Amino acid sequence: MPESRQFAELPSEAGPLTATVPRELVHRVSVAETLLTGWTRSGPDRFTLTAQWPRAHQLHVSADRSAYEPLLVAETVRQCGALLAHTAYEVPIGHQFVLRELRVDTRPEHLAVGSVPAEPVVDITVETVRRTAGRPAGLRYDAVVRLGPERVGTGRIAVSWTKEAVYRRMRGGRTADVGALRLPRPPPEPLPAATVGRALRADVLLSPTGRPGRWRLRVDSAHPVFFDHPLDHVPGMLLLEAARQAARAHGGPDGPVPASLHATFHQFTELDRPVWIEVSGADGADVQVVALQGESVAFECRVGAVAG
Repeated sequence: MPESRQFAELPSEAGPLTATVPRELVHRVSVAETLLTGWTRSGPDRFTLTAQWPRAHQLHVSADRSAYEPLLVAETVRQCGALLAHTAYEVPIGHQFVLRELRVDTRPEHLAVGSVPAEPVVDITVETVRRTAGRPAGLRYDAVVRLGPERVGTGRIAVSWTKEAVYRRMRGGRTADVGALRLPRPPPEPLPAATVGRALRADVLLSPTGRPGRWRLRVDSAHPVFFDHPLDHVPGMLLLEAARQAARAHGGPDGPVPASLHATFHQFTELDRPVWIEVSGADGADVQVVALQGESVAFECRVGAVAG
C-alpha cells in the first residue's frame, strides 16, 4: 500500500501501550483504523505484537455485531508487517509498500465479540528478508493470532517496498495526480447488502451484471475505511473484501460463511478502469474468485468457508 508521510522519530521496541502505535507506522491516517498497540522482539526475526479490536465496525465486525470478520484478522496481520518494517528493519516512512500475497485462516468459533474490545496477541516469524544493495526490500512472514489461550487465526504475507521515486517510475506517472483519475460517479448500483453479509449499502463492493457468478467492482474513493487516505490504485483490502462478498453472493443466504482468504496480487488494479469480479471455480465449500481488468487477472483469491 503506497505511503508518503513523514514521522519525526521511529520508536524502538515497545511493549503493550495504553494507546495505539503511531498511525504512520501502519499506513493509516485515522487513529480509529490503527489496530496495533505495541511490539517486542522475541528472537532473531521473531516478534510479538499486541492489538485491540473494536466491538463495532462497519467492515471488521459482522452485520449483527456478534463476530469478528476474517478481514479484521487480515488487516491486523498486514499492519504487523508495516510496523516491523519501519521499526525492526528501519525502512523509511517515505518508502512505498506493495502487497504481493496474503493468506489468512480463522477459527470463527473463537471470534465472538465480547463485552469489551478484544486484545489479540500476534506472534510473527519473519521467514525471508529480501535485500537490495544490502538493504531490506521485502518481507515474507508468518503470523499466529491468539485471544487469551485460543489460537484464533494464522496468516502469511509477502510484501515489498521501494523508494518513492522508483515507485513513481514503476507506476508510469499514475501517481502524479490521484485526484485527476476519472472514477465512476456514483459507483454502479450495488447488490442488496444482505446478500453479501453487510449492513450498509455503502459497503457493498459488487454490482450485478445479469450474469451468474460475475459482478462489476464498485469502487468509492471516498470510503472511509478502504480509502483512509488517497491511493493511486484499488487497495488490497478492498479486493479481499470483494472476494469475500463474491463467495457470499455465490453461496446464497444459506451458504457457507467465509473463514479464510488466500490471495495473490498479480498487478496493480487501476482505479479508473472497470474491474470484473468472477467466481472462477468451486471445490466443496471453497470458492475461487478472480478480479479481471482488461485481459489480465489482477488478483485471485481462494475463499474458504465453514458451514453456515
